[in-house]
Amino acid sequence: MSDAVAHVNTLLDKVRPYVQMHGGDVQLLRIEEGTAYLKVYGACVDCGLASVTYHQTIAPLLMREVDGVTAVEFE
Repeated sequence: MSDAVAHVNTLLDKVRPYVQMHGGDVQLLRIEEGTAYLKVYGACVDCGLASVTYHQTIAPLLMREVDGVTAVEFE
């Protein structure tokens, strides 16, 4: 496991309780060419507010804290 993958997973573990509290979950699928691909599960799939959480909270966190991650995509 690369350092970037480990770091992303550590950060996701910190935000996961908040996401799970709202009936969802998030998982790192892979990192390719600077982009972290995340999978969204549960109630967060169709929730409009979840999109705000992911794009305005989780994505900036990962891009700021993880060397080499320059973009985040949610699948």
